[in-house]
Amino acid sequence: MIGSCARRSILEIHDLLILDLDGTVYRGEEPIAGATEVLSSARKNGTTVRFVTNNASRAPDEVRAILREFRIDAADGEIYTSARAGALTTADLVPAGALVLVVGSPALTHEVRCAGLRPVFTADPPPSAVVQGLSPGTTWRELAEATIAVRSGAQWVACNDDITLPSARGLLPGNGSLVGVIRAATDRTPVVAGKPARALFDHAVAGTPARRPLVVGDRLDTDIAGASAAGLDSMLVLSGVSSPGDLLTAAPTSRPRYVSADVSGLFGPSERAEIAPHSDWCVAISGAVVTLSGRPGRAHRDEPLDALRALCAAWWSAGGGKPELVAEDGSARSALRGLGLLNDHAVVS
Repeated sequence: MIGSCARRSILEIHDLLILDLDGTVYRGEEPIAGATEVLSSARKNGTTVRFVTNNASRAPDEVRAILREFRIDAADGEIYTSARAGALTTADLVPAGALVLVVGSPALTHEVRCAGLRPVFTADPPPSAVVQGLSPGTTWRELAEATIAVRSGAQWVACNDDITLPSARGLLPGNGSLVGVIRAATDRTPVVAGKPARALFDHAVAGTPARRPLVVGDRLDTDIAGASAAGLDSMLVLSGVSSPGDLLTAAPTSRPRYVSADVSGLFGPSERAEIAPHSDWCVAISGAVVTLSGRPGRAHRDEPLDALRALCAAWWSAGGGKPELVAEDGSARSALRGLGLLNDHAVVS
């Protein structure tokens, strides 16, 4: 699969970067280590860049302003939000000019209006649809109005179903948590417009000359699963939501080509970051028991991530699921502990 690409960096191999934002480029109001340098190098290399976010609370110009604070340049046309996806999905479900109850930010209201629909904020008169995106200011009253509308038969679109949102203080409730409130109150399930649906990725690739796109994100269930649905290569970064344990037990539809600690891994050799067997590590599998050991004479100095890549390659080939991990030696024990995969009972944490 690598061929002549060996010893070339991931950034050199792929001609389009489709980057998630929260947990990938920044966390809350802080940039992720290496993000500014990666984006600068991508621009210098002539690599096309697109930003695709499930966060529906900000308009593209607001996202651009945040990126500018981190010395990252972006045009509005390079930024794709789930608010836009939510509005366009809603427009496909109801007639032009229909009343749509908006639960979310002013950015979502703007996108609904741009989609040729009439935003409202009450269930009286009955709207044709409800579209829901994340906003820190969402109140019980707004959720109650949406519940009334959905129970009365309105179409219901969620910009995304992310349960959590990464921040500098840790994981916070995401739009999916608030969607869950209405789901519980109505026994209905919304149409989800954002990742992992492929529409955002298709829009990001469309109109570019890219032949080798790469999706980079921190969530297996949205970024990586969405890339898989769109037929694109992907890289998981461990700077946000998904953990090494999540990766090891990932379903086939949520398995990336690469894994790295953060976006600075794009500078590294592609063969180093790929999920594949590794010369430093031996993985033996017997049923659900997966034993890791360091190969004799190897330094094992660098990377618990090398061990993770080797573990994933072997375990996925064996069918996957939830394994019981065993460290055969001190190097393996140190690597598993560094990955958060070893507790007192030597099983996936």
